[in-house]
Amino acid sequence: MITTKGRYALRVMLDLAEHADGNVVALKDIAERQECSKKYLEIIVKDMVAGALLVGASGKGGGYKLVRKPEE
Repeated sequence: MITTKGRYALRVMLDLAEHADGNVVALKDIAERQECSKKYLEIIVKDMVAGALLVGASGKGGGYKLVRKPEE
């Protein structure tokens, strides 16, 4: 059984695969498209960065992107 946190992690990865185009995507945009809390996604994304699934960029224009290409 997949937890809620796991389902949201998959949704984040799918969203990044669809919308990244090699650039970082703001967490606010992901939260809006996935209709979920930005605060909850912040917790999930932090674990995903620690697990080397995502790369984060902070500051203005910051966001997240996949470590690997979506095809991989």
